[in-house]
Amino acid sequence: MPVEAVAAGSRWALLAAPAVALLWAGLLLGVSFLATPVKFTAQSLTLPVALDVGQATFHLLAKIEWVALALLVITAVSARLPLWHFAVIALVAACLLVQTLALLPSLDARVAAIIAGEAVPASSLHLAYVACEMLKLILLLGFTTAVLGYWRRAGVFQWS
Repeated sequence: MPVEAVAAGSRWALLAAPAVALLWAGLLLGVSFLATPVKFTAQSLTLPVALDVGQATFHLLAKIEWVALALLVITAVSARLPLWHFAVIALVAACLLVQTLALLPSLDARVAAIIAGEAVPASSLHLAYVACEMLKLILLLGFTTAVLGYWRRAGVFQWS
């Protein structure tokens, strides 16, 4: 898109879209890939308590992610980004949908059983959840990189 086609009102969106994606990616890194694994290394924290805290954390994270997704869509639409950017957003949304509607409820049932002292069979649910987190992270970072490249090619923001 040439510079003339970028309305002044959409410049904020061109700044906000990658900012939202980067903040979301940072949240994923901090919660899913740093705080959660470290929590399970604390010797004084029992497994049921760690799972209970994790359950509360990931339910809150999911709510925040839905807000981030809405903000990302709003900024991408306002910035009039090329259509393929929306395909990336749709993949992120699909991951979030799978996590929210399929994985979290199943993981909640496992946590409830463990807290109740029941033995639970091995499962790949956590692996699937982590795979979704990793895919979202890669997509969000790729989206950010693509929007920054779009800025440069369109000459929207000049820097030396």
